[in-house]
Amino acid sequence: MNNSNVNIDNKNFYKRLFTIALPIAFQSLMLASVAAADALMLGQIAQNEMTAVSLATQIQFVQNMFLAAIIGAGGILGAQYYGKNDIPMLRKLFNISLFFSVLISVLFFLACECTPEILMHIFTHDEELIVIGSRYLRIAGWSYLLTGISQCYLNIMKITSHVVVVACISSTAVISNIVLNGLFIFGLMGLPEMKSSGAALATTISRVIELLLCIFISLGKDYIRPAFTKFFNWNRLLFKDFVRQCLPLLGGSLLWGIGFTSYTAIMGHMGSDAAAANSVAAVIRDLICCACNGIGNAAAIIVGYELGAGNLELGKAYGIKLKNISWVIGFASTALVLALTPFVLNMIVLTDEARSYLTGMMIIMSIYMIGRCVNTVTINGVLDGGGDTIFDMYSLAVCMWGIAIPLALLGAFVFHWHVLAVYACTCLDEVGKIPWVMIRLRKYKWVQNLTR
Repeated sequence: MNNSNVNIDNKNFYKRLFTIALPIAFQSLMLASVAAADALMLGQIAQNEMTAVSLATQIQFVQNMFLAAIIGAGGILGAQYYGKNDIPMLRKLFNISLFFSVLISVLFFLACECTPEILMHIFTHDEELIVIGSRYLRIAGWSYLLTGISQCYLNIMKITSHVVVVACISSTAVISNIVLNGLFIFGLMGLPEMKSSGAALATTISRVIELLLCIFISLGKDYIRPAFTKFFNWNRLLFKDFVRQCLPLLGGSLLWGIGFTSYTAIMGHMGSDAAAANSVAAVIRDLICCACNGIGNAAAIIVGYELGAGNLELGKAYGIKLKNISWVIGFASTALVLALTPFVLNMIVLTDEARSYLTGMMIIMSIYMIGRCVNTVTINGVLDGGGDTIFDMYSLAVCMWGIAIPLALLGAFVFHWHVLAVYACTCLDEVGKIPWVMIRLRKYKWVQNLTR
């Protein structure tokens, strides 16, 4: 296919884009704010409390990789079936997604309750960090049990144009989490000071609130709910389509998730100062990535709607335009990281060495943000919206696992490079795969209608 000659109504396009993207970006910001609040509040008490919780939450990060594949497959197919206005198939997709999400959530819950020390040993050998992190996981594990269910509800709401409601639900849960963080971590209003355990309890209670809101709001007239009376009455062809989308997404999610967790583990084994600086840098990265996450989610939905409705050329034109927008977001994010660096350094209690590491990490991260934004919108938005989910897995296998992780491991444990040199290795993959991503986009394999 050549470049699309379809004329885009820019006013309508941007209205649709921002109507979907802004609530999702706000939801992403709210979720990232929880980690930021944990780091900020625990950082006021002790560096080790903050670092241990940051390492412990990597377990939920890995769980989210499994959930992302399940939710992503439901979202890709769901957007196209919603574009086709096939509501019965959406209900069947909801059931399939919910079944697998609950299964994954139960497994992670059991791991956190039964073997938290083993999980913490993956990320650090520091006994104090292991004790603090294990205590956190035993309480926070209950929230992991609920996460998969609420994510399925929120995903189906996004697909069916209830993005503002999704943002409101997530914001309510996040605000509850932050308020409860303050109460439990510092022991306000006569409560005992619980430190990291308080952060875990606040997270769990906020997840309960989120799930209850999802269930209650979904009882409304215009919402799609799981058909519990026909829960296992799955459409065979739909299930095959779901698996066909889910498996490459799962492969990509695991490669990316375990890879990112490996980065955290590598930095964690380079000393508590390196781990602390990396923990703060990760929070800032996740906060600034909210914009590209919102555009990426919106891209998948907008492109999926048009392709599912049979408007292939318009879907293709939208995809090209969204790719161009991703570059603008990338350079804006670079400028934002650099602008925020002085403020971040003054907000967190760190040792002098950790502070110097964090300064360097922020500068390196500013370049990384270009690749992160472009790849998030193009791969997870445009390509996934058309069902081209396997490319992400290939690119991660080569760029992250073939280049970035081996270099970081060698630098940390064989050549004993400086902490910032190792951190730079962990940022190579996103920047390095940009040319490959642009070539893949121009092959237009993603321009396809996946509905039956």
